[in-house]
Amino acid sequence: MTVQTMQIGNRPCRIYGKAHAEYLLLQMTGEHELQSMENEVAAIARSAHHFLFAAIPVESWNDALSPWEAPAVWGKQGFGGNAADTLRFLTEQVIPTLKQQFELSENVKIILGGYSLAGLFSLWASTQTDLFYGVAAASPSVWFPGWMEFEQRHPIQTQHIYLSLGNKEEHTKNTVMAAVGDNIRTLHSRLAERGADCTLEWNSGGHFKDADLRTAKAFRWVMEEHACSNGKTDIVHCSLCIHECGAKDLWQ
Repeated sequence: MTVQTMQIGNRPCRIYGKAHAEYLLLQMTGEHELQSMENEVAAIARSAHHFLFAAIPVESWNDALSPWEAPAVWGKQGFGGNAADTLRFLTEQVIPTLKQQFELSENVKIILGGYSLAGLFSLWASTQTDLFYGVAAASPSVWFPGWMEFEQRHPIQTQHIYLSLGNKEEHTKNTVMAAVGDNIRTLHSRLAERGADCTLEWNSGGHFKDADLRTAKAFRWVMEEHACSNGKTDIVHCSLCIHECGAKDLWQ
């Protein structure tokens, strides 16, 4: 797949794909993720859909992707709460630039996704705007202090949401982060009750296993149509009858 580096604002963004894409995939990325980005994009490309993928770097992970200030949960670095600035950069600079440079339709389907705190940022961003077609949140940091209460008051607006978590992630001695399991189950239930096209997938292992492939799977899921042989189109139903219908491959 074609790759190039494009300077948008003061950030060198890595762009994969060509013009006239059906989907625009956006991922806020840290330095630690760039070395595995080729693998992630290759895994996304297993989809039959035509997409343009943009990896947008963040300098300070904890500050740029956190929706509000919070004390350190591990180590000594807290959270600066600058997500609003990051979202503004996406909507005012990144998206318009990519639309123009790659001749994307005004109605291109934009999917915002990411791993860990970038997954939380994607969910939060969708509470602020209806711009996004879907959110691909792999192992999102839904343990973040105040997030669940905030989302209850300011619901996620997109109707296509992928959630996942490693099955060992909630088994931690860190009491704040241990809430991640119950929180993601509750969030998935809320979204399902609201009628959203959503799923919650449990991956094998802890938080740091196969982050690139987990994120790729999230983006691929959001690009798919979720219909099954029982005539249902909502993913809540399909996740229950996965062994009975052709949607099974989406969970592989």
